[in-house]
Order: sequence, then structure tokens, then C-alpha cells
Amino acid sequence: MLELDHVTIAYGETQAVEDFSLHMEPGEIVSLVGESGSGKTSVIRGILGLLPGGGAVTQGNIVFDGKDLLDVTPEQWRTVRGREISMIFQDSGAMMNPTRKIGTVFAEYLRTHEKLTKKEAWKKGTQMLARMRLPSPENIMCSYPFQLSGGMAQRVALCRALAAPADTVLLDEPFRGLDPDTRRRVMTVVRQATCAAGRTLLLVTHAEEEAVFFTDRIIRLP
Repeated sequence: MLELDHVTIAYGETQAVEDFSLHMEPGEIVSLVGESGSGKTSVIRGILGLLPGGGAVTQGNIVFDGKDLLDVTPEQWRTVRGREISMIFQDSGAMMNPTRKIGTVFAEYLRTHEKLTKKEAWKKGTQMLARMRLPSPENIMCSYPFQLSGGMAQRVALCRALAAPADTVLLDEPFRGLDPDTRRRVMTVVRQATCAAGRTLLLVTHAEEEAVFFTDRIIRLP
């Protein structure tokens, strides 16, 4: 269970989010909708303690599975991030290591969370790319990030987020940059994978139509 209780987030003297509350039950898919600057990204970065530029939660509580996330140690964060809560950032595809092949990084990531041989991890990574409707997944595994389009790189990043063992996933504008047809197909795949695994998912988006199509409940930020 994830719960934000009367949370305020500020960057210095500027309040980005004021008195925001959210309660999510396990397995629920919720969207947080608002215009640019409404504080959507600050909310999910605040959940994982990743607020940039001196940002801080100045009021309220953030509780996940009984743990107060505002009071965890650096050691505990290493367990929470990735193993319990995974996140895909805006333009995550652009954040991939440009000097290493996608398959090498993907397989290593899978092996940190599962007992797999290199061959098994490579095969699983290829299968996940295929489910994301990526063309020639075998070639993508052997490619470098700069060889992919922005939309393809973003789908690879989505695969990686879904490969984590975390039961809760935070997605920040994950479908941005995809053409309408691809976006709908990818949303369907991600939703099916989320439901099949019984995961809890919080989607941040500015697009109302994405929220309506993808999630069970919509929360709007002013």
C-alpha cells in the first residue's frame, strides 16, 4: 500500500505541491494528471526521495508498506528503489549508457534480480522487447542506444522498468514521443503486464486520453 498524507513539496521558497494526499491499494492502477508545472513529477520523485535542486518534502507523510519513506536510511533506499518500487523517468531512453550494448546492460540488470545465466537473461530480454512490439528485438539487443529512435529507446526503458521485481511502479510520461498507434499498443502491453503481475502502478501524464485508456482511477492536479 502506498499513501501520501497532506504532502507539501518545496524548492527553496517555492511550493511545487501543496497539501496533496493519495491512497493506493495493492494492484491499483492510478493516473496523476495535470499541466506542466502542476507538480506531477515532484510527487513521484518525492516518493522515492529523488527530488532535484534542493527540493524537499516539507510537510506530510509518505508511507509504503508500513515504512515511512521520509525516514529511511541510505541503505534502506537501496532496497526500496528497484526491488520494491521501480520508476521510469521522463526521457529514460536518453539516459541509457551510450557506450554499452543494450542487450549487455539489460541482461546484467535481469541477473541482478533473478538467478539467470547470461544466455537465459539475454533470451528473456529479447522476449520482453518483442512483447513491447519492438521490431527485430535480436538486433536491438546488439545495438547501442544512439542507434535507436527516441520512441524505441523509451520502449526499451519501459521493458527494463517492468523487468524489476518491484510490486509498485512509478511512470513519468512514459509514452511521450510515441506515435498514436504505437502509444496505444504499448499502453495495452504495459497494462496487461501490470495486471498479470498484480502490480500497483502510478502513471504521471498530461494527456487526459492516456489516463482514461490506461488507468482505473484519475487524480487531477490543478
